[in-house]
Amino acid sequence: MKRNLGSFKMIRNIATTLIVSGILFSGTPVQSTTKAAATPEAVVAEFQSQLVEVMKVSESLTRRERFKLLAPAVDAAFHMPLMVQIAVGSHWADADDISRVKVTEAFRGMSLSTLATLFDGYSGEVFEHQKNNPGPSGTIIVMTDLVKTDKSRIKIAYVTRNFKIGWRIIDVIVDGGISELKVRRSEYRLVLKNKGIYGLIDLLQEKSNQLMAESEPK
Repeated sequence: MKRNLGSFKMIRNIATTLIVSGILFSGTPVQSTTKAAATPEAVVAEFQSQLVEVMKVSESLTRRERFKLLAPAVDAAFHMPLMVQIAVGSHWADADDISRVKVTEAFRGMSLSTLATLFDGYSGEVFEHQKNNPGPSGTIIVMTDLVKTDKSRIKIAYVTRNFKIGWRIIDVIVDGGISELKVRRSEYRLVLKNKGIYGLIDLLQEKSNQLMAESEPK
């Protein structure tokens, strides 16, 4: 990859930056490409597999093209509405249905824009599943390693939860750090306090637009 995979920590973003309940916000149903997605590790493995496939061809694609290719993988693997609800905290309860949909769409767009920007090359990286650990409130934490070509490893833990639609990722922790949702909740607290849910929507959309508007590398 062109970028230092230390920046791979931004993958924690799909929580936000993050994403969805098996349905694209355009209303189009998302079908998993594997029946094995009934298990937490299968959901994670399918997402990682599709991410690698996009990485392999990413240098010949624009960011918007990478965005479109990554969208089905993100939508099928992550439960964006719950992630957003946790990230915005008490403001979720005060929001109406329309603003909840809009902030979730903005969160998803920001997450995909970030991924499309970061994953712009491939140098033989592979993901390896290590083990599953029980987490709080019935969650399962899927422990994986990103193995780089120099054999160094980045540890990525996916927090998964079982819903009626099946297992979905609801948080990501990189190298034993702080959970993505905790980071986002702290990051959004001030704008939510000063400008409310629509202020956060504007901020997420602005960041996403800035990423997509940047010039593509030659």
